[in-house]
Amino acid sequence: MPHVLIVDDDAGTREALSAIIGEDGLTTATAGDLREARIQLVRQMPDVVFTDLKLPDGSGVDLFEDLDPRSGVEVIVITGHATVESAVNALKMGATDYLVKPINMQRVKAILSRLPRAGDLKAEIGTLRGELRRMGRFGLMLGNSPAMQEVYDQIGRVAPTAASVMLVGESGTGKEVAAQTLHQLSLRRKHAFLAVNCGAISPNLIESEMFGHERGSFTGADRQHKGYFERANGGTLFLDEITEMPIELQVKLLRVLETGMFMRVGTTKEIETDVRLIAATNRDPEQAVLEGKLRLDLYHRLNVFPISLPPLRDRGKDVELLAQAFLDELNERHSTKKHFPAAVKDMLMSYPWPGNVRELKNYVQRAHIMSGTDSDSTATVPLQITLSKPAAGTAITIPFGTSLAEADRQLILATLEQCGGVKTRAAEILGISLKTLYNRLVEYGNDARDEGEVGDESRALGGAGA
Repeated sequence: MPHVLIVDDDAGTREALSAIIGEDGLTTATAGDLREARIQLVRQMPDVVFTDLKLPDGSGVDLFEDLDPRSGVEVIVITGHATVESAVNALKMGATDYLVKPINMQRVKAILSRLPRAGDLKAEIGTLRGELRRMGRFGLMLGNSPAMQEVYDQIGRVAPTAASVMLVGESGTGKEVAAQTLHQLSLRRKHAFLAVNCGAISPNLIESEMFGHERGSFTGADRQHKGYFERANGGTLFLDEITEMPIELQVKLLRVLETGMFMRVGTTKEIETDVRLIAATNRDPEQAVLEGKLRLDLYHRLNVFPISLPPLRDRGKDVELLAQAFLDELNERHSTKKHFPAAVKDMLMSYPWPGNVRELKNYVQRAHIMSGTDSDSTATVPLQITLSKPAAGTAITIPFGTSLAEADRQLILATLEQCGGVKTRAAEILGISLKTLYNRLVEYGNDARDEGEVGDESRALGGAGA
């Protein structure tokens, strides 16, 4: 039977926690200070420790020194509103979660429901490290370069905790895949993982998408709508392009992080949520703070555990490993047995990949499509598509007499190519919506998207709404 140690100098808190934990069939021991806590650790090593940060003879984090890191003991720190920063520091030191006084007992139950799986989770992460050595795969992520080994180590450390994570990396480096891996290796993996592109939702609708709305709360609200925070309850919410979220909504997001409560648009009734946040940006977040794109207080709350995803050009032979994995998927899907010619392999390794993994995946699909049905090798197609009348550098030449529609087409395709096929970036540069860009590409007969791109488009256009 799991055993819990409760360390708090307030007798009422100890009694309340003991009662709620006992209802779940766990045994408990209590201590009022560090000295008593250490005596209890000697008597029986607990599976879980709930400890106040501020104790008469020291800090609750001092107990980390008495716990063997290999023992798998989970530590939940308890803090007052004024010392939330200390709780965040405790998470960085290895605490699993934290509670803010006055303690919400529903949060305690939610934590206890996840904790019994923690030991199995750590064993699973150890197994994944073995798979990494054999196959270069870590969860949903692929690659065994030194740069990625560091990323896997960071994910393995933070995934089992409740810490918020900030993923920083160029477009196409796989931030959403990293977020999904974090979720699948977390204590929340049996609950929902929802991804939100903050830059692709209309500013007028983003609050409704995040928090939901009541019927009749605004024109067109003909039914109640549950937002991302409500649907992701118990799970993980991935906020991509966090620096594109309107500043006024960032204030409300900060409040949710601090209180665990939110309100649907059109009501004053508060709803409780238990969501882990993973944020991502392709900007320098500190620069975004200086430019007024990201609130400093929100940045500190989200940046508890930052992870930087390396660009593909810094990942060495991972390029060949990823390309082969994408080709294997296509071969399986289309019942083919194609391979890369030596010339293509050399080209893959020498190209800088400005569009990163997304550009590589698109290239492999293009090479597979362009090869003949009877060929056992992929086509040797150029890595950059050349227009009929290309100009040097990043300029294009439009001859006199060219129709406006044709000039439009050349400009859009050239911009898309310069962006490495990243449509969100191309739309931003062109000053048009992502939906408009997709419509134009359909007109040009350039709609050969894979299933992953269609999913990206659906999310970008708000298709994930309930």
